[in-house]
Amino acid sequence: MKFTNYLTTAFALLWTSIGFAQSPKIIQKPITWDKERVQLSLDYLKNRHGLTQSTPVIHPKMVVVHWTANNSVKATFNTFNPVRLPGRPELTKASLLNVSSQFVIDRDGTIYQFLPDSIFARHTIGLNYCAIGIENIGSRQNPLTDAQLKANEELIRYLSKKYPIEFVLGHHEYQRFKKTSWWKETDPNYITGKDDPGDKFMNELRSELSDLKLKRLP
Repeated sequence: MKFTNYLTTAFALLWTSIGFAQSPKIIQKPITWDKERVQLSLDYLKNRHGLTQSTPVIHPKMVVVHWTANNSVKATFNTFNPVRLPGRPELTKASLLNVSSQFVIDRDGTIYQFLPDSIFARHTIGLNYCAIGIENIGSRQNPLTDAQLKANEELIRYLSKKYPIEFVLGHHEYQRFKKTSWWKETDPNYITGKDDPGDKFMNELRSELSDLKLKRLP
């Protein structure tokens, strides 16, 4: 199948949620997804996660919640949209693929989708291959809002109806998976310190999702 035909077919299928689960209101705001991003994603899956694939898809088993450390969806889009990572030598040593996530939630709870939820995004070391990323507009100086808490809950409930989600974790908790079979990172020294979105937000979020019977973090 030609690349353009593959891309059109894949996106037509992956953007469609009808028949899977009732969706919260999600605004589609796709970042650049071209032949180069496909190849860099496949290279990342192979070189960083040890997975050789013909298409850059994931089989979601967990959701990782982040904050953006900036103040707007526009700024986040402009950060994620370039295919290649600008600067950040601590990350470019591992791959030139830019960071991104499948979803972004604004301060008022508006949900944006940047990539299909089963397409690969680089957002969490060791876990990208099975994790959907949710970015939230906020930072240490601008803690996440009640509206964002509610939107994360609604979005994760929706994703849990589509996929067998087992874990919901904060980005700051990702290293707890290092000594488990979930961890796939070929370089044991490739680690970055994270503090987003913090224990308070994650404890509240998991409490709201308690009926889903998610697994406890390692």
